[in-house]
Amino acid sequence: MNKITIAIDGYSSTGKSTVAKQIAKELGYVYVDSGAMYRAVTLYAIQNGLISDDDFNIEALIYQLDSIHLTFQFNESLGYAEVYLNGENIESKIRTLEVSGFVSNVAAVPEVRQKLVAIQKKLGEDKGVVMDGRDIGTVVFPNAALKIFMTASAEKRAKRRYKELIERGDDVIYDDVLKNVTERDHIDTTRKDSPLVKADDAIAIDNSELTLEEQFEKVLQLAKITIEGIE
Repeated sequence: MNKITIAIDGYSSTGKSTVAKQIAKELGYVYVDSGAMYRAVTLYAIQNGLISDDDFNIEALIYQLDSIHLTFQFNESLGYAEVYLNGENIESKIRTLEVSGFVSNVAAVPEVRQKLVAIQKKLGEDKGVVMDGRDIGTVVFPNAALKIFMTASAEKRAKRRYKELIERGDDVIYDDVLKNVTERDHIDTTRKDSPLVKADDAIAIDNSELTLEEQFEKVLQLAKITIEGIE
């Protein structure tokens, strides 16, 4: 069976990573969470005092990019690869609201995007890859056989994210989560370098009213049709 590259883009908290993991597992493909890479760089910036509510030392971050080493290691019990920053598993540390609050600013830095896009392109050289993010279908894999663009209302996304954080034990307020979602939307769609846009040949899926199962079945069917079409 021919393997394809599947690019899943969309707004924050639309369930891109969830469905991408499911599809990769079902097809036996490699799953790559590009957002985790930007979150990892953001965590590095926070830990090294390069970004805060009052300041973002972009020049220092750019200078230190060569000190940031990202790798993925497959976790068999989870069924997908986890991200490591300079040898440390940071999968749980990058999912906090603090990291979410700064990641769009970090991702807007051209030098950061250049470094991570180069890594992402290399990861997809052999196809058989499902990658999700903001610019996968437009910049990283413009020739991907299947491109999905996922969206949902800001309120729906904030509720999902709030529920996820509460279940994880984080002490968060819904209004703060909603504010984070809308602020990230603005930054992601208006940044100069690789803004979040729907690729012309991407299939849009609004999952505001879809269950996780319905979303999975919809994307899986599209993947199967695409694979069959190139055989």
